[in-house]
Amino acid sequence: MLERTVHPASNGDLAALLLDHPAGEDQHVVHWLGGSLTLGELSDAAQTLARLLTRQGVGEREPVACVVDEGATALITMFATWLAGGVYVPVNARLSDVELHQHLTAGNPLLVVVGEVQAGRVPVHWNRLIATDRQSWTHRAGAPWSGERPAPGAALIMRTSGTTGPSKPVVLRHRGVGDGIDTLIARLRGGPAKGGARSPMPNLIPTSLALWAGIWNALFAFRLGAPLVLLDRFDTVDYAELVRRFGIRSTVLAPAMMTMLSEDPRITDLAPLRFVRSITAPLTPGQARRFRDRFGVDVLNSYGQTELGGEVVGWTAADIREFGATKLGAVGRLHPGIVMRILDDDRRELPTGEVGEIWVRSPFAMQEGAEDAADRVIDGFLRTGDLGRLDGDGFLWIEGRVSDMINRGGLKIVPQEVEEVLRCHPDVADACVAGVSDPRLGEVPVAWIRPAAGAMPGEAALQEFTRRSLAGYKVPVAVRLVEELPRNEIGKVLRRELVAGYETAAGGGAGEGEVK
Repeated sequence: MLERTVHPASNGDLAALLLDHPAGEDQHVVHWLGGSLTLGELSDAAQTLARLLTRQGVGEREPVACVVDEGATALITMFATWLAGGVYVPVNARLSDVELHQHLTAGNPLLVVVGEVQAGRVPVHWNRLIATDRQSWTHRAGAPWSGERPAPGAALIMRTSGTTGPSKPVVLRHRGVGDGIDTLIARLRGGPAKGGARSPMPNLIPTSLALWAGIWNALFAFRLGAPLVLLDRFDTVDYAELVRRFGIRSTVLAPAMMTMLSEDPRITDLAPLRFVRSITAPLTPGQARRFRDRFGVDVLNSYGQTELGGEVVGWTAADIREFGATKLGAVGRLHPGIVMRILDDDRRELPTGEVGEIWVRSPFAMQEGAEDAADRVIDGFLRTGDLGRLDGDGFLWIEGRVSDMINRGGLKIVPQEVEEVLRCHPDVADACVAGVSDPRLGEVPVAWIRPAAGAMPGEAALQEFTRRSLAGYKVPVAVRLVEELPRNEIGKVLRRELVAGYETAAGGGAGEGEVK
């Protein structure tokens, strides 16, 4: 039987998701394209690594980083860290060397777990455990550790996506993460999270376990006692094959992944898939409609942030049955225990239907004392930085990011509104709108367009098309055609990269009415 290496199991400790897994020792609980692990194999590997972490000095609340290259090793390292009493710090192997070193420095782990392929990227002053396979580890000593332990109850140190600026560390608690998962399971099932007679369906995770979306959904599956199916690097053909092979009826997808599947002529069917939960980035009504129309799969939108501890708003199958397509584009209704305020610039609460900044009080949120908490948390409410509105039925509609808002001479433009209009043009596959500097008006909107296959839309035609639906000040002053929009790994468009490239080419500004 698997036992905790250092500390006895405490109520709410996420290591219990492995310790108490209902599968038999010889049942496969983790699958990927090239292999699988039984519960016994996963448990033995986690226990072996936990003992080794303890021998290398990992103790209570001491951080252990993992340079995540493939999901199975990351899963073993995460549970091993908790079994040893430590705090898990995932670092994405797909970061550049500079970013990887920055993340390690910011996390300041006592020890770094890394595979052989990535080992050379970790500076030698870090204590390292190098994985030669999932059962064998080689220790490389570094400098003595002189760091600080997070507060009691800490489970993970994640980093925000950094799409609008430098990423920031977020400390998440065992209790908060576990309670958040149980709350969602209870809402989806209409009752408490309990095992049943029927074995749960495998949970397909099409995103890296370096990301909070991947980790959260893996823990969600373990709480249900469901097998995991890992797809570390998203590929449309591989995804469709895994859906068919494991009989997946419900899974998660980022909006960019839905677009890739919808546009891939090789993917004609996703049976037996029935429901998809949208994760990681805003999903537009157009994206949801195209995916549903092509594959006959209902899209359950959702909303959350790493700082909030996971999903706090979402759809259920019951919502789909009641409202159908009438609320297409909404991210859903509040989960139990969540309180939300929509506030104006002066932090006054706005009435139903009006757009303002979203503030959320969540019992699952980041640990107090995290970086920037004093600026972002007031009376227990976290400032999300997102714009939204609540309708009369309690559905939340995301309207954009506060930081993305374009101020054109005092007139405010929400770029997502303009993007959705542009996506309705038959020659447009995708669009991004952002503000670029202007010497007279401060900012003006510019659009970047990924054309539909075989199309070459003209700038004037797209501007006129936009003008039919929106006020003139919202019409982009310039349009640029691009092969792809730059995105981070969870599918969010990197607007700052587009703006920086445009302003460099334009010599610092577009100029009012100027088309380049």
